Amino acid sequence: MEREWFLLFKVLGLGIWMLIATSCSATLSPSGVNYEVVALIAIKTGLHDPYNVLENWDVNSVDPCSWRMVTCSPDGYVSALGLPSQSLSGTLSPGIGNLTNLQSVLLQNNAISGHIPAEIGKLERLQTLDLSNNKFNGDIPSTLGDLRDLNYLRLNNNSLSGQIPESLSKVDGLTLVDVSFNNLSGRPPKLPARTFKVIGNPLICGQSSENNCSVIYPEPLSFPPDVGKDAGAKKHHVAIAFGASFGALFLIIMLVSLIWWRYRRNQQIFFDLNDNYDPEVCLGHLRRYTYKELRTATDHFNSKNILGRGGFGIVYKGSLNDGTIVAVKRLKDYNAAGGEIQFQTEVEMISLAVHRNLLRLWGFCSTENERLLVYPYMPNGSVASRLKDHVHGRPVLDWSRRKRIALGTARGLVYLHEQCDPKIIHRDVKAANILLDEDFEAVVGDFGLAKLLDHRESHVSTAVRGTVGHIAPEYLSTGQSSEKTDVFGFGILLLELITGQKAVDFGRGANQKGVILDWVKTLHQEGKLNLMVDKDLKNNFDRVELEEMVQVALLCTQFNPSHRPKMSEVLRMLEGDGLAEKWEASQRNDTPRFRTHENTPQRYSDFIEESSLIVEAMELSGPR
Repeated sequence: MEREWFLLFKVLGLGIWMLIATSCSATLSPSGVNYEVVALIAIKTGLHDPYNVLENWDVNSVDPCSWRMVTCSPDGYVSALGLPSQSLSGTLSPGIGNLTNLQSVLLQNNAISGHIPAEIGKLERLQTLDLSNNKFNGDIPSTLGDLRDLNYLRLNNNSLSGQIPESLSKVDGLTLVDVSFNNLSGRPPKLPARTFKVIGNPLICGQSSENNCSVIYPEPLSFPPDVGKDAGAKKHHVAIAFGASFGALFLIIMLVSLIWWRYRRNQQIFFDLNDNYDPEVCLGHLRRYTYKELRTATDHFNSKNILGRGGFGIVYKGSLNDGTIVAVKRLKDYNAAGGEIQFQTEVEMISLAVHRNLLRLWGFCSTENERLLVYPYMPNGSVASRLKDHVHGRPVLDWSRRKRIALGTARGLVYLHEQCDPKIIHRDVKAANILLDEDFEAVVGDFGLAKLLDHRESHVSTAVRGTVGHIAPEYLSTGQSSEKTDVFGFGILLLELITGQKAVDFGRGANQKGVILDWVKTLHQEGKLNLMVDKDLKNNFDRVELEEMVQVALLCTQFNPSHRPKMSEVLRMLEGDGLAEKWEASQRNDTPRFRTHENTPQRYSDFIEESSLIVEAMELSGPR
């Protein structure tokens, strides 16, 4: 309401600001100035922004909730600041301390320098602070110990010095603290975090292998105890020991009675590990949902609410109690042997991968029989679902949007491969897994799920996860994946964007194997690029850009993974840098003199026919 008043007075040109003072919120001063706007502009002023990602941060704006990289809570306050991997430099303004409703600050993988502002300690609601992989120097502010809601603290890979503040030991809710690879000194305090990383600080760890401080694991954290539980802990333990046998028998009788009663009422029985937890308990910025909550949200997982099916499970549209629309992924084939702790750890690590071109994980649910992940609902569906859609006779995805989708997807994969710690291999890059937000910005989904469902240490997996037509040849042949596996999948995605066709279904009625890569290669060799372009575009595309995108796609889909570029190189080529040199080099490598195995299949369809793993891969795949 106060923002509406402010806008009204501004439009009318009234100068009677004292009237606003009587009805303004905490973000408005008596003169009508929005403190959050002032704070964000101070942050923008302190940073160097070479790619103008903060271009729409306007000092004259009334509502910062519409600004890029800014997230607001339902009541209209700035709750999250997410600027990871944006090539930002400069310093972080102390004005950040005035964004008092912040819950998440993500500035990792930039080149921001200077001191960490002590004013961050004023952000009483802050849960996640990630300043890793920057150039911050000076001491870690002791005021961080005032952040009593803090869960995740990542300050690794900077140039910080001094001691780790003892005040952090007072933050009971810490899950992860990573201060590795700095110049810190002194004895590390005893922190309540489940994971505490200090490796790479020579003055703490030294050069001796005896002082193993790569990861410090304190006692496992538990959820907040009941009132009075600590005070009577000893008596409680004695009582349990004294009455263990009788208590166990009593519980068994009660459990059997409960099961029989529910059976007689013809109701499904749920052993929901979450039922005993406070539903507001969060893990970092993750919400832990109850099974019943998500079952209700999806109308008992009604088939009418299915958004997609795939190798990882089924995705349902859901509506939470507060009206928030979500996408609920009900996982299948999860590794039950990994257990609750393993699942929770993997989910937490996936949730730390935050980028504007990655699908943000909101929360999860874990029970004895179920694993569910909760994501924001993407109103424009997937790239695959929109390629054939039209509005007023025009394709929803015109050439300009297809280029933006290619660039956004590339940026998301660069983050997963080269800026994420640990790096994440997607293993199923395809049009159906690239989602579109309300602005048709590309959002990579399903990343990290292959690792989540396969806890083996080796990078070699006999269970090939992916979609036929998108799977790299070496992955089909050996089950071995790497980041170059994703590069191949990205190349096929480019061909989907260019042709509007599916990777395998294309040309099935013609005299072809039905593989889009082989068809495009043939047309490119014959110089008939115009025949491969999606007919729905009706020649509304740039011929030079088409040639460049086809070349990038063919570089990405080379059969030898060592010849494929890295995703960072792919991104630069899509942005117009270095493509000519890469393409010329690839043509030299493709001559018979440079081929190491003359019996190597020359068509992608030959790899599919020869693969012993293809049946399993097909079973794990499907539309999403």
